[in-house]
Amino acid sequence: MCVNMPKTIKEERLRWVLPICQKQLKIIDAAKVFPHSKRTLERWVSAYKKLGDTGLAPLSTKPRTNPKETAIRIKERIVELRKKTKKCSLKLKWQLEKEGILIHKNTIHKIIKREGLTRRYRVKKLKYKYIKIPLTAGELVEIDIKYVPKLVENKQYYQFTAIDCATRWRYLEIYDDPSNLSSIKFLEKVISIAPFRIRAIKTDNGSNFTNRYTGYLKSSDPTNPKLHELDIVCQKYNIIHYLIDPGKPAQNGKVERSHRSDQETFYNRVMFTNLLELNRKIKIWNKQYNNLEHCGLNGKTPNEMLKLLTN
Repeated sequence: MCVNMPKTIKEERLRWVLPICQKQLKIIDAAKVFPHSKRTLERWVSAYKKLGDTGLAPLSTKPRTNPKETAIRIKERIVELRKKTKKCSLKLKWQLEKEGILIHKNTIHKIIKREGLTRRYRVKKLKYKYIKIPLTAGELVEIDIKYVPKLVENKQYYQFTAIDCATRWRYLEIYDDPSNLSSIKFLEKVISIAPFRIRAIKTDNGSNFTNRYTGYLKSSDPTNPKLHELDIVCQKYNIIHYLIDPGKPAQNGKVERSHRSDQETFYNRVMFTNLLELNRKIKIWNKQYNNLEHCGLNGKTPNEMLKLLTN
């Protein structure tokens, strides 16, 4: 005689429940040979009468709560900060620490990912090992120009940016043209207000910064070419002027990264209708930038790093 043995938990429970529900057997009699308690058998019968076969399917034994789960108020605070500031998980960790909330950056990342607040498309980047040479404040300042993406009173304006490589301290200024005169005015302004002595600057090869690719070949004496007006100002203040390789903006990476922050945090969000309003709001934004935590500074702000290196 062949007997079909139950293959699943559900089939095993049906083998005990069906005779009782079909009134072929009483619960009290079945409980005498049932391997579990009578209360379990009664519970199976009740579940079968309410839900049928699905009521006998085994439920998950996973606990519904976790004593180590992050508190709801902290999750709500993380989501609120992410939507408001668009900061990464590491910067959110540093900001929450200042509010007295200690939480790991990986936990923050899981929360914002679960809420759908991460970027949908990411490009896998090659990782290079760089040798970081410790710099002092003012030892190297990167300077670059960014187009103001919105026309102001139907006119194009330009943002000149200077950022210190050691402290990430930054200064911005808006000009109506990217000429040599504007570059010289901006450099002299940075020299006058910087809280440190500038010893070297680094720029791209634009004609408003250098005549290396526009005037050197036209010089009557190639061994002693005519200097650019900006180089003359640098010699006046005893400042070394470095140039990046052509087509390699990554060599001016710090100022290029700050331009991305300007675009995402300032120009994409802030409205302005005239030059006076633009100058006023961009000064407020630059002040905020100098008080933001930076991953490259291990959670310190440019102003905090400035105090650390100048004291």
